[in-house]
Amino acid sequence: MYTKEQTQVLQLLTSKVLKDAASVDQLRDVLRFHEFRYYILNDPLISDVEYDTLYKSLEKLETENPELITDDSPTQRIGSSLNKDFVTVAHLVPMLSLDNSYNSQDLVDWDKRVRGLVSSSNIEYSAEPKFDGASISLIYENDKLTRGATRGDGIAGDDVTTNIRQIGSVPLFAKFSDYGIDKIEIRGEVLMTKENFKKYNLLLASEGIPPLANPRNAAAGSLRMKDPASVRKRRLEAILYHVSFVSLNEKKIKGAELLKTHAGSLELLTSLGFKTPFNDKRVFSSIEEVVSFCEEFEVRRDTLPYEIDGMVIKVNSVEYQQQTGSTTHHPRWAIAYKFKARQASSKLLKVEFQVGRTGSVTPVAKIEPVQIGGVTVTSISLFNADVVAEKDLRIGDTVLVERAGDVIPYIVKPLSELRTGKEKKIIFPENCPVCYDPLVKPEGEAIWRCININCEAQVVERIIHFVSKDAMDIRSLGEANIRKFYKLGLLKNIPGIYTLDYKEVSKLEGFGEKSMNNLKSAIDRSKAQSLNRLIFGLGIRYVGETTAKVLGKSVESILDLANFSLEELQELKDIGDKVSESIFEFFQNADNIAIIKTLASAGINIKGDKKEASTGTLSGKTFLFTGTLPTLKRGDAEKLAEENGGKLLSSVSNNLNYLVAGDSAGSKLEKAMKLKTIQIINEQDFLNMIQP
Repeated sequence: MYTKEQTQVLQLLTSKVLKDAASVDQLRDVLRFHEFRYYILNDPLISDVEYDTLYKSLEKLETENPELITDDSPTQRIGSSLNKDFVTVAHLVPMLSLDNSYNSQDLVDWDKRVRGLVSSSNIEYSAEPKFDGASISLIYENDKLTRGATRGDGIAGDDVTTNIRQIGSVPLFAKFSDYGIDKIEIRGEVLMTKENFKKYNLLLASEGIPPLANPRNAAAGSLRMKDPASVRKRRLEAILYHVSFVSLNEKKIKGAELLKTHAGSLELLTSLGFKTPFNDKRVFSSIEEVVSFCEEFEVRRDTLPYEIDGMVIKVNSVEYQQQTGSTTHHPRWAIAYKFKARQASSKLLKVEFQVGRTGSVTPVAKIEPVQIGGVTVTSISLFNADVVAEKDLRIGDTVLVERAGDVIPYIVKPLSELRTGKEKKIIFPENCPVCYDPLVKPEGEAIWRCININCEAQVVERIIHFVSKDAMDIRSLGEANIRKFYKLGLLKNIPGIYTLDYKEVSKLEGFGEKSMNNLKSAIDRSKAQSLNRLIFGLGIRYVGETTAKVLGKSVESILDLANFSLEELQELKDIGDKVSESIFEFFQNADNIAIIKTLASAGINIKGDKKEASTGTLSGKTFLFTGTLPTLKRGDAEKLAEENGGKLLSSVSNNLNYLVAGDSAGSKLEKAMKLKTIQIINEQDFLNMIQP
C-alpha cells in the first residue's frame, strides 16, 4: 500500500506530530499508516505508547472540534453498544458454500468437470490457504466501509458493522476510486491468531473465566458480542480473499483489468491495504501442479500463524468462472481441498443414550477430554447400535479419535491391544431412556426408535428445532427457556408457542418487562416467515432447508401437500424415493395436519410461492436432460424448456415425456429405453420443438 518514499515521509511526519501539534488530516494519515504497519505487516515502527499518544491527540482535536469528525477516522472504530438483536441484511450476491475434496483424485475429477464447461483448454487455477475462521462480507461505497455482515444463511446475515470496525486490519477507508470502483462487496474471514488466542485464554484464566474452545469459535463469537470494546480486546484479524460484486464508473480501465482474474483482485485489495492471501497464493496451469502445492502446504500448516483446514482452488479467470456457473449450494469454479483429519487417543469413560426429535436413540461416547486440532473433544456420537457392534467398542477402551474434515469428531477404532480385561461391553437399552416405552427398529433401518409421540425428549427437541434460526427464528425463545417452560407446564407442543400465558411467564425470574416484550415480538414476527421455514421447522425426516424450499415453491398452501401422491412428490426437483415417502407419510398423518391447521388459525403464514404455469410451445410436456449436449450447457437447456412452458423432472418415470440425451448419457438413458412411453430425442430435436 505504501511505497518506500511514502513510508519515509510518513515516518518523518510521525516524529514531527509526536513533538508538535498537527492538523486532523495529518494525524489521520499517520495513524492509518501505523495501523497498516501493525495489523497488516506485523512490523510496527513505533511503540504502543507512541501510538496511543497520536491516537489521543486526534481524539482531543475531534472532541474540541466535532464538526471535523468523519466516519472513516481511526477514532470511530469504537462505536456504541449493539442492540440485543442484530439486524438481518441481504448480501448483494449470495455467499455459497464450497464443494469439498479430500484427495488428489477428487481434484482431478473436478478439473475434468471444469474443462467440460469452459470454452478454452487454457485454464489457470489459483490456490490459496483455506482459513478456519468466521466468514464476513464487507461493502465499501465511495471509498468508505459502509457495512459488515456475517454469512448467515448465505442469502442474508447479521449486520455486525460496529464490531467489524474494531478489527484493525479492516480499513475504514480505501481508495477504490483510484481504480474506478464506486461500490464493492468483499468476502473474507475473521480470525484470531494462534498466539493471540493463547494469550487471550491466559487472560481469561487469570480472571477465573473458562477458556475459549478454539480460535474459530472465538472469532465467530466475537462478531456477535454486544460490547464493541470487548471485541477490540480480542485482537481479531480479517483476511479478505474474494470480490463478489463491483460497480465500476467511467474510469474503470484500471480496476476492470485487475478484476478479470482472481489473482488480480487479490493484488488490487492488497495494494489498498487489505490483509489477503496474496503472498501465499499461487497460480498454476495444470491440476497436477495444484495437487503438489496442496500437499506441500499441508506439511507446513502448523508453522502458520493461523489455523487452516485446507486449501481453496479457484478458476483464475472471472470470465471462465461465469461460464462454469454455480449450483444452489456451491460455485462450480471453486473447490476446497481438505487436509487429512487430525487424530488423538483417549479413554472411553461411558456411553449415554440420547433421544432426538424423531425418536431416534443415539449412543454418545463420553471420553476423557482430549485436544484435537485446537478443539477439546469430550463427546462423540456413535450413530447407532450397529456401529458400536462393528467397532467392538467397550467401556474403558483406549480409543483412536479423529476430527473428520477438522470439524466432526468420531472414533476410528478401539486400541484393543491395550485392553486389561476390565473393559465392559456396551449394552444397548431395550426401553426409551426418557419415557421407558419399548424401543422399535423399523425394517431396513439401523436406528432404534422411541415411537411414543408424547415422549418428553421428542416433544422438547421438536420445539427447539421449530424455533431455531434456520426455521422460524424465534431468538428470544432459546433451548433453556423451552426446557424450563415445558417442565413448568407452560409449553406442551409447537402450537403452544403461540398461546403462551405471558402473565405466568412474567412471574419467572429473568422475565422483566423488556424480556417479555422481546419474547412477544419474536413470536409475532415468526408468524410472517416464508413457508419453506415452516416446512423445515416441522421437522419432517430427511427434509432439510433445500428440500423445504422446493416444497414451498411447489404449492399455493402447505395443506396442498396432503394431496400429492408419492409419484408427484418424486417428480419435484432432487426429491428421491426415501425423502418422498417421508413427506407423504407426514402429510397423511391426521395429527400433523391438525397441528398445521392450529398454527394457521394462530396466524402463521402457510402460503407457498407456487408460480403460475408457463405457456408456450412446450406447455404440458415434461423433460429430463442427461449426458453432455453438443452446444448447450444443461442449465441453459433446462432454462429454455421452462421458458417455453415445459416442466422439468429429476428422474426417469412414466410421467416423463421426453428424455434429451447427449454423450455419456448413462443409466437414465438405459432406464428410459425400457419404458416405451418416453420419447428419447437429441439436442437438435429439442431445439426444433421450440422453433419448428
